[in-house]
Parts: sequence; C-alpha cells; structure tokens
Amino acid sequence: MVKQASWLCAMMILIYSSELLADNVSPSVKFNGFGTLGITHSDERNADFVADPFASEGAGYSQDWSAEVDSRLGLQGTLRITPQLSSVVQVVSEKRYDGSFSPEVEWANIQYEATANLSFRIGRMVQSSFLASEHRKVNYATPWVRPPQEVYRLIPVANFDGVDMHYRYYIGRATNNVSVNFGGGSVNYQTGRIDASDSWGISHRTQWGDTTLFASYGELKVSADELSQFFDVYRLFGPPGEAIASRYEVDGKRTGLLSLGISYDPGSWYVMGEWARSSSPSLLGDNEGAYISAGYRIADWTPYVSVARATAVSNTSDPGLNAALYPSPFAEGAQVLNSALNGLLSSRLQQNSLSIGMRWDLRPGMALTGQYDHIDMRFNSSAGLINQQPEFAPGGNINLFSLALDFVF
Repeated sequence: MVKQASWLCAMMILIYSSELLADNVSPSVKFNGFGTLGITHSDERNADFVADPFASEGAGYSQDWSAEVDSRLGLQGTLRITPQLSSVVQVVSEKRYDGSFSPEVEWANIQYEATANLSFRIGRMVQSSFLASEHRKVNYATPWVRPPQEVYRLIPVANFDGVDMHYRYYIGRATNNVSVNFGGGSVNYQTGRIDASDSWGISHRTQWGDTTLFASYGELKVSADELSQFFDVYRLFGPPGEAIASRYEVDGKRTGLLSLGISYDPGSWYVMGEWARSSSPSLLGDNEGAYISAGYRIADWTPYVSVARATAVSNTSDPGLNAALYPSPFAEGAQVLNSALNGLLSSRLQQNSLSIGMRWDLRPGMALTGQYDHIDMRFNSSAGLINQQPEFAPGGNINLFSLALDFVF
C-alpha cells in the first residue's frame, strides 16, 4: 500500500513538473535555519544525562558541564517550483551515536498542494506523534530547554521515509487538520541499528481560538539485530528458552502509540499538557508518559513550571530460566541471560520530574532559557541515563541545570 501511494504521488509530481517546464515558470529558493547553544550540568557522577537516547555521551560522568546535550544547528532550504509544487531539505548537526556532530538529513521531501486544503508529500518526514513533533528540534519554538522526555522518548524512531497526506477543514470557527502517513525509518546507535518498518499514523489537530486540541495514533514494526541475536541464545535452552524468546522478542511484532494533547495560550500566559501510551507485546512492553506545563509572560520574560511522570505499565522483571535445571556451564549461562533480560526490562523510563525555568526573549528570533530539573527515578529505574558505571545506583534522584541560547534565522 505504501509503494502504491508513493508511485501515485510520484506520478502526480512528474505530470505537474512536465506542465511546469512547458509553461517555463521560474522557481524560487528560500534558506533559513535554527540552532541551540546549550550547556547542562548533572549532579550524577556515575552516568550521563542525554537529551537524545542515542547520543554517545552527555552531562554527569563524561563531562561535569556538557555543551553537547542540547547544542545543535539546523539549516533548511525550500524550493518553491510553482504555487502548488515545492521541496524541502533540512539538515541537522548535533551529537551523534558515534561521538561526532556529522550533519544528518532530518527532512527531504516534495510536496504537492492539490487544493488549498489538500496536500501530499513524498520523501523523508517526521512522525506527527505529539504536539511539538514536527518542530521538536527547533527549541526556540518550544517553551522549554528540551521537550519533556517522559512523553517524547516513547517513540524510538521519529523520522520516516514514505508518503503523507494533509487535509484541512473547518467547523464553525474551528480549523481542523488531519494528517495520515505511511512509511518506515531507522536510527543508528553505538552498537547497532533500530529499524521501524510498515509504519502508519494518523493525527488530528484542532485550533479553536486560543485552544489547540491534538490526538494521534500510529503503529510500527520495530527490529534490532542485537535483540534478535540475544533471544536466539535463549532458544538454545530448549522449550523454556523458546517460551521466553517468543514472549519478549521484538521482531515481527507491532508497537502502537496513542497520544492526546491540549494547549491554551491567550498571549499573556499559557498552559499545556500531553498524555501518551505505547503498547507492544514484546520486550518494549506498555509504557505511559504525561506532563503539564504552565508559564506567565511578563514583557520579554516567561517564568514556567512543568511536572511530568513516566510509568512502565507492564512488568519490568522476569524470573527467566531456572538455572537449576541445567548442568554447568549452562546454568551459569542461564544466570547471565536472566540478568541481561532483567536489565533490559528495568531500563524502561520510570520517573517523576519537576522543571522550573525562565525564558528571556532578548531580541526577535533569539531567546535565552535557564532550567532546573529534579528527576526522581522510581522503582530502581535508571532514568534513561547512559554510560552507567559500576558505582551507579538506580532509583535515586538527579538534579540538572541547563542554560540554552536558542535562535532562528
């Protein structure tokens, strides 16, 4: 179905492009960009706090004060071929899984506006899973230093290559936008890659005066070579190992994500919140995240506060194989596997957080934001920290201080 939609969209573009060439219409090009210069301090010395779970290092163990947690630079080029046909390419440079800041393509698509209210895109885009999904990396467009990870970490692969459709309609004074997408994507990390295939999603956004309502649902198939190899080892332990592998293996199983959001912004103040739940009959399990944030604008200053919570709804531990049923060295091997399995299950985000910040819009297109975060790791969770050292103790508290200069041009 995705391939058929892709071919249909491509044919529309080719047909319209041929008409353009025949009419000899001149295209136009526009360039703009965005960025963040940030620095973050964490009081956890035995692990790293990161904004991107696939980054190689962050604040805490690797660096007392890290400029690599939030700093990024994005450049975007928009080619307007005709009033109906355009193309967008966006490249972002930020901390990667390999420790570099190598630029990576975030957006690369062609859009055809069939009518004033109906458009199609083909290429690379971002899933419309949350309120701020499509501009989540443009920190200037959000009220915080970074979006609440309790919600925005629920989906492992945000980009997808495929097609989408946008339709706008009106009911009274309310403007409604529906988006439907199909495709797949992948993301690299330090020791492998996560692939998301056969993904689809639908989202609905209603703008009614100062109020925005948002709802989204999508599904995808997630696979990771390392996890497949891990559960293949379990299968070597006969029927008990086969049962565990079948219960927790990720490949071939669909993960669903449901999210709801609301925002009210009359100008002098704002309040917004989101709730989301991911569900998978696999190691990924069922997880919920939610936050509420409010701020008050005083001239160019905006103090704000946010509270958030992440919960693993399904089990975060498993007895695994009964090592007593196996002779040595298989018994020791079973214990190692069980320990690794429970480490993976308990690594899911479970935490409460309180964030207090102040934003200063010092000039048009530029804002300076300071933010303090207190994170309470619940049920011996590790709060998504990486580079954990032997001395690291899950289940404690983390205090963060971040300062970020955000800009658009």
